[in-house]
Amino acid sequence: MDWKTKRPDHIEDVLIRLRSGHWFGWSDTKNRVYENLIIRDPEAQTPENKAYHGIWSTEKPTQEFLESELQRMQEEFDGNKYKINRIEGVSGSYAASQGTGSIYPSTGEQLDMLFHELETSGSLTISGSWFNTVKAVKDANPKP
Repeated sequence: MDWKTKRPDHIEDVLIRLRSGHWFGWSDTKNRVYENLIIRDPEAQTPENKAYHGIWSTEKPTQEFLESELQRMQEEFDGNKYKINRIEGVSGSYAASQGTGSIYPSTGEQLDMLFHELETSGSLTISGSWFNTVKAVKDANPKP
């Protein structure tokens, strides 16, 4: 996984999601490629581990399966990137002052916008500050 973006980028990300527990490893931890993937012996599990995780299979997933599942996970992540762009990172007025326009203001700031709009105009409109701020973020990060 790319630790900065949290995007799956290695077959290890697939293996971790397939099954819990320490059911796989690498014969060379500095070279984590399919050829170095090892499946641990389920008989080596402790009784507690067997009870919690169940007994895992000794069958090694195929390289094709792992690569296709990684691609599917990446496509799923990329399809949800707009949500991440709308929410994560520096929020509020700092983002606006930096000209990013891609991050929702904090909940408190949004409530303050709504309060002041209701206080001054008596109603919420599509020309109000809250609507325009949220719309700018949505426009900058459209759904795919």
